[in-house]
Amino acid sequence: MKKITVFGGGTGSFVILSALKQLPVDLAAIVTMTDAGGSTGRLRDQLGVLPPGDLRQCLLALSEASLLWRRLFLYRFTSGDLRGHNFGNLFLTALEKVTDNYQAVIDTASYVLKVKGEVIPVTLEKTHLLARYADGTVKGNEAEIEANTRTTSRIVGLELNPTVQANRRAIARVKQSDWIILGPGDLFTSIVPILLVKEINILLRTTRAKIVYVMNLMTKSGQTTHYSASDHLRDLEHYLGRPVDLVIVNRGKIQPDVLEWYLRWRETPVSNDLASGFPRQKRISRDLVDRRKFQKEPGDVLSRSLVRHDKTKLSRLLKTVILP
Repeated sequence: MKKITVFGGGTGSFVILSALKQLPVDLAAIVTMTDAGGSTGRLRDQLGVLPPGDLRQCLLALSEASLLWRRLFLYRFTSGDLRGHNFGNLFLTALEKVTDNYQAVIDTASYVLKVKGEVIPVTLEKTHLLARYADGTVKGNEAEIEANTRTTSRIVGLELNPTVQANRRAIARVKQSDWIILGPGDLFTSIVPILLVKEINILLRTTRAKIVYVMNLMTKSGQTTHYSASDHLRDLEHYLGRPVDLVIVNRGKIQPDVLEWYLRWRETPVSNDLASGFPRQKRISRDLVDRRKFQKEPGDVLSRSLVRHDKTKLSRLLKTVILP
């Protein structure tokens, strides 16, 4: 059985894992551990825990538990002292406080949610993401980067502060992988932070696994403003330290009313300019848009994507790529 490993966190990883879960593969997610916003950021600041939010998303994506359990882990409080907190985040935080090691947190949550596959934090050490911009601005954690939406200055450097050691399970999984899938997800806050962990980066530069990049549907205000597909790929490969083997890009149309919402945030569809100067055999262009309209959860104070990849379309496409 092919070993498929997804790198990322957040909504993008939820979608790609949901797509791959439908295939007969050995599936795992290596998850970024630099989230510092929203419920996760408050829990990190107040209780000193590792960030639970992206782990929760991946656990839920791979869950085969009853609908009630999945709804419970998604539930977000809308009032009182817990307003804005997600139950799943609180559950993982409480587990961290009553267990001897973080693997017990993952194992227990995986058991409760009947997870199909494996969810692996890229590191078990606490760190933040530091971004340097072309205009000299420096942002010291992911929450500050996410909040810096007005800038048009490009991010020219990312680093982990402090540097951390990779989780041994993440190292082992990369070594075993047949395919590694990067994205979809925010380039600078979901994907690149994993590539900044030194041991993981070294392995990726020499791995025999095929590396696939699933391009985002939309640009990200303050991070990839005005980025085309080739801009995303250039910056990804800079941090990856090697070329990817395949890029998957959307060519489907997004509804005008949804685009109008994104324009308020100065975000636009990622234009596919890979046709010039990029080998045809290394790129796939398909309609991958999920045309359902996604709404934020009540009590969620963060901006969220209204358009996402269609997991069924992705599953069919990835089946032809991974299981020809």
